[in-house]
Amino acid sequence: MASRSIITGIDIGTTTTRVVVCETSNGDGAPARIIGTGFAPSFGLRHGYVVDPHEAAKGVKAALAIASKAAGVPLRRARISIGGISLESMLSHGTIMISRADGEVGPLDIEKVIEASEDALSGTGNKETLRTVPLRYRLDGKEVHGRPQGLKGSKLEVKTFFITCLKQHMNDLVEVVEEAGISVDDVLPAPVAAARIALTKHQRVAGCVLANIGAETVSLVVFENNMPISLQVFPVGSVNITNDIALGLRIPIEEAERLKLGDYSGGSYPRKKLDEIVEARLSEIFELIEAHLKKIGKNGLLPAGIVLTGGGAGIATIEDLARGVLKLPSSIALPALPGNQKATIQDSSWFVAYGLCASTASDQETYGARGGVRAEMASIGERIKEWFSQYLP
Repeated sequence: MASRSIITGIDIGTTTTRVVVCETSNGDGAPARIIGTGFAPSFGLRHGYVVDPHEAAKGVKAALAIASKAAGVPLRRARISIGGISLESMLSHGTIMISRADGEVGPLDIEKVIEASEDALSGTGNKETLRTVPLRYRLDGKEVHGRPQGLKGSKLEVKTFFITCLKQHMNDLVEVVEEAGISVDDVLPAPVAAARIALTKHQRVAGCVLANIGAETVSLVVFENNMPISLQVFPVGSVNITNDIALGLRIPIEEAERLKLGDYSGGSYPRKKLDEIVEARLSEIFELIEAHLKKIGKNGLLPAGIVLTGGGAGIATIEDLARGVLKLPSSIALPALPGNQKATIQDSSWFVAYGLCASTASDQETYGARGGVRAEMASIGERIKEWFSQYLP
């Protein structure tokens, strides 16, 4: 009989903290089943990073209490997401000579070449590596399709994708969750967590960009050949649209928020001017995304297009605007949940929290591993065995 375990995902956004509690059956391959959710207003955050730890912990505690009550279980451990403007990606290359006498590539060689690519990064003194994804290997100048382990050669090269953030931002976030009484098992980049739920394997393989429009940030992650190849966060979000409406129509912030989401019940407003205000800010956001895609050479070259998620994705006409600016197919991410759980997760603002829970065995290859290179070795015993084997013929 398969053992069951509880997994908790905590998404601490700038305006809202969301908690999803899931139950999994170890070994049966079934997806994580949601047994409880909770949300509460966030405090003490700005552009995704913590500015007041004690205030931030209040929102986390409130959301946890609601989720724990709904799930009927005490919550002690969790995976958490990190977004914020310090989140970014880097590409690097590494090269080593094969260590074994017979030239066979072993796990230690793979670890060393990825470490070499990480050592080649510059400007990372204040940064923490969150995820490490080897994108491509070359052996003696020839590209390796798949993993190089077991092949024979003399020189191994790798192109590696790293996701990093400021150490201070990550440490502050972990301390906030620990102050709320929760031990942190893992820290995942928010766009990567959302991609687990928002994107299909077909979309990731064909090539697409997932854009998460949050309150104060827009984060995007680009996939190709089932691998993340770029990640970027912009310090602009749906709150900017609300502020633009409030200033343009000279109305209170609360009223502007309702209008942004299509609720016109509070009075009569000049629809043409409202649409112009919203479209101007959204066009600015999509132009930032277009500039980033152009920078990495992928503008107009992602067959699966742009997939929109986050609280800001609920704005009317957003798909048409994205399609027009980016010249790509555009769609809103829909909850692809097992069974009847669509009633539990009703919109894409929950994708990050649920994605934290929805880890599978294949995620290490697709999304990378924390501490990256160390995941290549299963145990200290294997490392010792590999070290001795490099001197054998």
